[in-house]
Amino acid sequence: MATQLTQSQLVDQGLDTTSAKTLLPQINDLLATLPTEQCWQQLTRDILTPEQPLSFHRFLHDTVFADWDSDRGPAPVWFPTDEQIQTSNIAALLRHLNLDTYTDLHAWSVQHRAEYWDLMVRKLDLRLQQDYSAALDLSNGAENPQWLVGAMLNIVDSCFNANADAPAIVWQSEGGPLSTLSYNDLRSLCNRVANSLVDLGFSPGDTIAIAMPMTAESVAIYLGIIAAGCTAVSIADSFSAAEIATRLRIAAAQAVFTQDFIPRGDQRLPLYPRLVEADAPRAIVLACDASLKAALRDTDISWHDFLGTTDTFAPVPRQPGDYINILFSSGTTGEPKAIPWTQTTPIKCAADGYLHHDIQPGEVVAWPTNLGWMMGPWLIFASLINRATIALYYGPPTSTGFAEFVQRAQVNMLGVVPSLVRAWRDSDCLAGFDWRAIKAFSSTGECSDPEDMHYLMAQAGYRPVIEYCGGTEIGGGYIAGTLVQAAAPSTFTTPMLGVDFVLLDDDGQPTDSGEVFILPPSIGLSTELLNRDHHEVYFAGTPHFPDNAIPLRRHGDQIERLPNGYYRAHGRVDDTMNIGGIKVSSAEIERVLNEVEGIGETAAIAVSPADGGPSQLVIYVVLAMGVKGEIEGLRDVLQGAIRARLNPLFKIHDVVAIDVLPRTASNKVMRRVLRDQYGS
Repeated sequence: MATQLTQSQLVDQGLDTTSAKTLLPQINDLLATLPTEQCWQQLTRDILTPEQPLSFHRFLHDTVFADWDSDRGPAPVWFPTDEQIQTSNIAALLRHLNLDTYTDLHAWSVQHRAEYWDLMVRKLDLRLQQDYSAALDLSNGAENPQWLVGAMLNIVDSCFNANADAPAIVWQSEGGPLSTLSYNDLRSLCNRVANSLVDLGFSPGDTIAIAMPMTAESVAIYLGIIAAGCTAVSIADSFSAAEIATRLRIAAAQAVFTQDFIPRGDQRLPLYPRLVEADAPRAIVLACDASLKAALRDTDISWHDFLGTTDTFAPVPRQPGDYINILFSSGTTGEPKAIPWTQTTPIKCAADGYLHHDIQPGEVVAWPTNLGWMMGPWLIFASLINRATIALYYGPPTSTGFAEFVQRAQVNMLGVVPSLVRAWRDSDCLAGFDWRAIKAFSSTGECSDPEDMHYLMAQAGYRPVIEYCGGTEIGGGYIAGTLVQAAAPSTFTTPMLGVDFVLLDDDGQPTDSGEVFILPPSIGLSTELLNRDHHEVYFAGTPHFPDNAIPLRRHGDQIERLPNGYYRAHGRVDDTMNIGGIKVSSAEIERVLNEVEGIGETAAIAVSPADGGPSQLVIYVVLAMGVKGEIEGLRDVLQGAIRARLNPLFKIHDVVAIDVLPRTASNKVMRRVLRDQYGS
C-alpha cells in the first residue's frame, strides 16, 4: 500500500502533536508494507486505542480501505483470525458435519431442518424426560409444525448442566459489591419458588405474571414458575398501570410477582403501587424497604412469607408444545399481541447464542434488558443452557457504574440496543474502562448507525458487533452475523442457521431491497396467538415460494441485500416501530394521545435520522374543532400522557401540527405518506 500520511493529517483528526509524531512512522510503515486486511488488523492491535478520537480511527480505516472495491460491500472493521475461527462453535459444527464453509453449513441447515434441529438438541445437551420419535412432523403443513414428537421435558432441566459450583449469575447494585450466585444456589432458589407455588395451590398450566426488574431473584422466579409446569407472564416494569392491567387481563394471570419499588440512585420508582392501581390478582411482593409489609393488600403476601425452605424439586414433565411464557409484542392495532413461548422456544434462544454469538461454557454474558421483552428470557436460556454466566447490573446502563460493572465482571459477550450506544458515545461514560475481556457485542431492537457501531467496536480493542434481528414471535433471530465472518458496522452477514427468508417488493417479486418473508418451519417460530388469528397475522395473503410449495411467513422488516451478500436493515414496513429498542405500534401511541384534551386526532410515525441510527418518534397532530393556539408546549403535554399511560421510555422527538391527516379511500391513515413528507 503506497499511501503515506503526514503529521498534520493526524493532528487534524484530533491527535495531540506528541502522539501524532510518535505514531506517524509506525502507521506509515504498516501502510507501506502490509496488504489491506492485514494492515488494518495490525493497526487495531498495535496503534488504535479507545482513548483516541473516533475521527482518527475512521480516518485510518478510510485510508487503509481507500481502494476497497465497492462491489464487495462496505469495508469491514473486524476480521476473524484463523485461531478465532477454528475455536468457534460454528467451526466445531463444520467439522462434525464434514463441511468446508459457512455457506455450506447454512445451506445444509435449511435443506435438512429436522436433522439440523435434532443435531442442536444433542449439541446443546438438552435434558429430555422422554425422548422424541421424530424431530419434526409436517403432516399439518409448514405453518403448523410439530417439534420433538412424543417427547416429555421441562426446559428448566437443561438450564443446570453446568458444574454446580460454577457461577450462574454475577450481579451488582449501584455502588455495591460484585456478588455471585452459583448454579447450585440458583437451582436451590428456583426449586424453593416451585415448591412454594405448589404449596399455594398452583397447578401446571396456571399463568403467573412477573413485573420486576431483571435481578437474580426474578431469574429464579421465572425458572421456578416454569419448573412447576406453570406459565410465566412477562410484563415490563416500566409500563403504566393501564398497560399492566391490559397484559394481566389478556394472559388471565392468576398471580403476580413484583417488588415495592425500583431503586435508581437516590430515587425510588414505585412498582407495587402500579400493580395495585392495575387491580392485579394476588401479588407476591419483594421488599426493598423493610416497612413494606404493613402496606400490602389483604390478599397479597411478602416474598419472605411466600418462600419456603424446601430446595429440592423435580421439574414437572410437559409436552413440547406446552406454554412456558406469554410475552407481548405490538402489532398494528391498539392491543398488544400475546405470544406464547413453548418448551421448545428456548432451544432457538440457546442455538442462536451457541452458534451466532459463540457463547461457550464459563463465559460471562450481559444484556441490559427486562423479562418484559424477549431478550430477558433469551438471556436466561442462551446463557444457562450454554453453561455460561448471566451478568446483571441493578442500575441504569447509561452510567459509569455500568461501564465499571462490565469491566469488573469480565463480561465476554455484551448485548446492546443502538440508542444505548449513542447515549454512551454522547456522554463519554465509557472513558477509562477496560473492556478487552469482551469477545463480541450484539446489537438488536433498532436500526444501528455505522459510526456508533464503529465506536463500540473500538471500546473493546476492536471486537465484532453481531447485528441480530428477529422478534418475540421467532424466539430469536432470522438474520445476524457470526464470529467466523468479517464484520462491517451496522450490517448483517447471513440468515440465521436453520432459517431462511426471501425479500419481496410491493408486487410480491424477489428484490434486493424489500419486505422480509420467512420460509418456515423453524423451532422458535410461533404457531399461536392468544388474542389474534395467527394465520391472519402471519400467513394470510402472502405469496408461496417456490412453486407454491412453502407458505411464506410475513414478518414486516425491510432489509437490503448488499453487493457482497451482506444485509442492512431499514426498519419496519408496517405501522409498528422500534423506539428505544422496544416494539410499539402507532395505534398504541395514538390511542393514548387522542384522549388528551384539545386533540382531535394524531398519527405516530418513526423516522430515521439522516445519518442513520435508531428511529425517532414524531407525532402529527390535528387539533380538536374550535381549539386554537401554538404548538409550543404541546410536546410536553403529549410526552406526559405517554409517560403516565403507556411507557416513559418512549420519547417524542418532534410534534407537527397538521390540518388533516392523509387517508386512503377506506379512511385508513397513510402514515407512509407522513414519513415521506417529514423532513423533505
